Amino acid sequence: MTALICGSLAFDTVMVYPGRFRDQILADRIHMLNVSFMVPKLSRHYGGCAGNIAYNLNLLGGEGSALGTVGHDFGPYRDWFDRNGLSASHVLELTDEYTAQAYITTDLDDNQITAFHPGAMNRSHELAVPAGAGCTIGIVSPDGREGMIQHAAQFARAGIPFIFDPGQAMPLFGGQDLEAFIDQATWVAVNDYEGQLLQERTGLAAAAIAARVEAYVVTRGAEGSLIHAGGRVLEIPAVRPRQVLDPTGCGDAYRAGLLFGLMRGCDWATTGRIASLLGSIKIAVAGTQRHGFTPEEFGDLFHAAFGYRLD
Repeated sequence: MTALICGSLAFDTVMVYPGRFRDQILADRIHMLNVSFMVPKLSRHYGGCAGNIAYNLNLLGGEGSALGTVGHDFGPYRDWFDRNGLSASHVLELTDEYTAQAYITTDLDDNQITAFHPGAMNRSHELAVPAGAGCTIGIVSPDGREGMIQHAAQFARAGIPFIFDPGQAMPLFGGQDLEAFIDQATWVAVNDYEGQLLQERTGLAAAAIAARVEAYVVTRGAEGSLIHAGGRVLEIPAVRPRQVLDPTGCGDAYRAGLLFGLMRGCDWATTGRIASLLGSIKIAVAGTQRHGFTPEEFGDLFHAAFGYRLD
């Protein structure tokens, strides 16, 4: 199977604040907020949801291509794609735009404050899900609003099963929009905060969302994840990471694990565990695409974590 991964491609500037936001932000002064954080650690990485998911899927040995729009400054990222064996055949470069840019500050409690310039991402609707490209599974991850709407509809019309992953794009959509995504999607994946927003905006309880798709996946950080599927709720354990260094991109790593499990025909218990382990590997490394392993090494880590081997 081959995956088409629709979503953002971005440069991430990641900063670490060696304190806690809550100690600097006064709740009774939030209406006149004016704070500054000294961030002695700064790094720049290749990111964006589509890029991160494609990178992780490739590490696992899965076949997939990112689909997204980028700007005239994409050159170094394209070189990174080439060095890591990632396909840029569905990446459109817009010469009058910048590639999307994220500026992320993380505190010691892994809370994050992010400023995001969408740039070329806002024109993702200029790319269509290609007919006859051979993709057999897809994902609609955070991207430009119109691009997400069009790509979901294109997957549905083509009969290609896909994951709907609203992520940080949730504020772009109202309840009717989100219901339309759910009804077109085969699977829905959110974190617990996004899940609460999704349920509030659609007026649908978790069981009602699950009844409309083959699986409704809710990640809960260190508490693991829940997979609502087949009238059951599976509890997927978190994997204790080697260290907790950078949560940026952990959700994308998890979603790559979901895609890989689905592409391999794994059951939901195993698919969730693949995703959980991949998120644990990512959180131990700074940056969204700086961790690495072979499929064989991943198999050994999976066996050590869960006591059985992947087929």
